[in-house]
Amino acid sequence: MRVLGFEAELVKWTGVGMVTVGLLGATWAVVADPQGLPRRYWARYLAFLGRKLRQMFIWTDPKTIAIAQALGVGVCIALAVLIDLPLWWLFAAGVIILPGYQIEKMRKKRVDQIEEQLDGFILALANALKATPSLGDAFRSVQVIVPDPLRQEIELAVKEMRVGSTLDQALLMMAGRVGSRQLDSALSAVLIGRTVGGNLPKILETTAGSLREMRRLEGVVRTKTAEGKMQLWVLAIFPFILAAMIDAVSPGYFQPLTASVVGYMVTAIAILFWVGSLIAARKILAVDI
Repeated sequence: MRVLGFEAELVKWTGVGMVTVGLLGATWAVVADPQGLPRRYWARYLAFLGRKLRQMFIWTDPKTIAIAQALGVGVCIALAVLIDLPLWWLFAAGVIILPGYQIEKMRKKRVDQIEEQLDGFILALANALKATPSLGDAFRSVQVIVPDPLRQEIELAVKEMRVGSTLDQALLMMAGRVGSRQLDSALSAVLIGRTVGGNLPKILETTAGSLREMRRLEGVVRTKTAEGKMQLWVLAIFPFILAAMIDAVSPGYFQPLTASVVGYMVTAIAILFWVGSLIAARKILAVDI
């Protein structure tokens, strides 16, 4: 087939090339403006990634991750144009969402590891206070026997004290970086015991026992709610699987839902009930001790 004397395939690819060049030029014009909205959001995203990585003592350049994401989205769009990639938007969404999700997952895992080390750290601090009356000296002495990742936080707090921060400030900044309720409780016990006086080693030993008991109770709660959480996942995914199976067996079965206003209303009500059931199930399973 020929169009205006040219092969149709040549015309097609020429058009695709011109559209691509035009889109690239328009994108560059928007992105090149340092005060433009894309550049501002780009800077905010880099700051967000950098903050999350620094909290875990990971020194990877956040720009590397962001550029890889941008290239991944570009590849998805290019494949959608060139070979008609099905569900390309789903792959692009995964490229955008998965790095942040993985970083947050790593942060939560690190917080769990720190919480597991807390009772040992508090006991070591209590024993060190029996040998030295200075809480700062005791804090410095335990950093060599505490394993990572808690040791990284303690070493940073010690460095902050060396450059002028007080012990209270260093501990508060440490609690803010980690974002753990159990660590907040442990450091609060240290700061309050230091302020009001009394037998601080005994207070810390009691705090360590309380933290140990809290960890045990959290393990019991996780075990008891594991079955309910699995049922929640089934409740979230099963409607889509059931709809796909019915549509495969009887094509067009759900067509009335998209053929009238009543069908759209029924669909909207069903989605609302589905979302409401998930929210209710999450609240039931969110047991706090």
